[in-house]
Amino acid sequence: LTIVWGIHTNALAYSMTTLGAGMMNSVFNFYYVKLFLNRYKISEAAFHVAQVVFMIWNAINDPLFGYIQDNSSLKCCARRQFSILYGAPLYGLAFLLPWFPWRHYEEGDWLSGLHLMVALCAFDGLLTFVLLAQCALFTESSSRHESRLQLIRYNQVATLLGSSSVLFCGLVSDNMENLAYFQAFAVVIAALATACMCYTGKYSTTQYEQREIYTDTANLDSTDGAFSWASVVSLTKQIMTEKNFLCFVTMNFFQVFHLAFCNNFMMIFADNLIPKDVLPSSIRSIMYGAGFICPQCLVLLSHASLKKFGYYRIILFSFYYEGVAAAVMCLLGQEHYYLLAFYLTTNMVIVQASFSLFNLPLADIVDADLIKHKRRLPLSSMVFGTNALFTKPAQSLAPMVVVTILNHYGYKNLNNVPDLHDAMFYLICLVPLCIAVLQILTWTHFSIQNSHLTQ
Repeated sequence: LTIVWGIHTNALAYSMTTLGAGMMNSVFNFYYVKLFLNRYKISEAAFHVAQVVFMIWNAINDPLFGYIQDNSSLKCCARRQFSILYGAPLYGLAFLLPWFPWRHYEEGDWLSGLHLMVALCAFDGLLTFVLLAQCALFTESSSRHESRLQLIRYNQVATLLGSSSVLFCGLVSDNMENLAYFQAFAVVIAALATACMCYTGKYSTTQYEQREIYTDTANLDSTDGAFSWASVVSLTKQIMTEKNFLCFVTMNFFQVFHLAFCNNFMMIFADNLIPKDVLPSSIRSIMYGAGFICPQCLVLLSHASLKKFGYYRIILFSFYYEGVAAAVMCLLGQEHYYLLAFYLTTNMVIVQASFSLFNLPLADIVDADLIKHKRRLPLSSMVFGTNALFTKPAQSLAPMVVVTILNHYGYKNLNNVPDLHDAMFYLICLVPLCIAVLQILTWTHFSIQNSHLTQ
């Protein structure tokens, strides 16, 4: 990595996309459910339809874009940097879609359901196109563990800065009570994020800078540049038959579910379970912001541990912590308001922090695939995209399951409040506990446990 004034220029360029995406993704995931449920008054049926359509599109677009980016001769796809550069402005525009209603919505308005469907699909489609290219940059910038840790460190600083958008957005808009201020803040975020990602597109480099449109035994013949489903299926099958990939994908599915559960419902749970006279609005804004900011601080502080113990053991430890914390909170009960606030925040922090390390095992899987199949160039986008094919549906399943449970206990009209509060409390304890147990059982079968010791 080139160093100028003590700054690794390529790591800086790589992390600028993380900064831009972090600003938008944090706000989008944290606020969109509350916006459509509480302000737009979307019906439960329309909410579920939008989530199902989103789930299908969310699963399909990752391997599709992954294949295109690894094999296409189009200028916007032929190099990772071009995908980011050309995709960034559209990504910024897609971020703005949910915050501006298409008309004044009455309760149960069908148009609010269509609005949610379009907003989710457009935002995720552009997010996938840009961030798949960035994930490939992570793998292809260097194969050295130390260099990848360098990228992680810069990445976490960028994520730390980007995720602070939730804190400032909450303070500026009074946690979205003032929609006009929220909309203005969203426009500023979109503009800044687009500029950041364009910086990556202009200045980042990889060790495969002169990418060729290549073929191997599983790809299309070099004279045929057309899209081939046979090629997609063949390459995907090679990736999916690896034991380590299957272990990682299974574990990651539950992580994505847990992360969506935290992002989408932390504010709703806190607002209902913790009285406003215990935690005023400003303190809540800081608490919500901490859920996005502290994970990056934790990853930065754990850099020495990552070098010494490797990502495998750090991730495994996080699962044990989540399970124990959930069990203890369930035993203590919901009346301990400050402890509940601490638990909600730390649970979100640990889940996000461990998720921030997942590019490391995926990069190792790409390296192993490259060696095993003797490829000329790594199928970075396809590996990341195939992973997303199986894990992204959890982003939709989490809100669908939780909204169904909450509405069953009267959340829509705030009926039967004691039972509703009990349901919320058991959700925030039992969901993390069950997920932690399943992840521990899965992750222990992952065999690439000591890549940090390999030079």
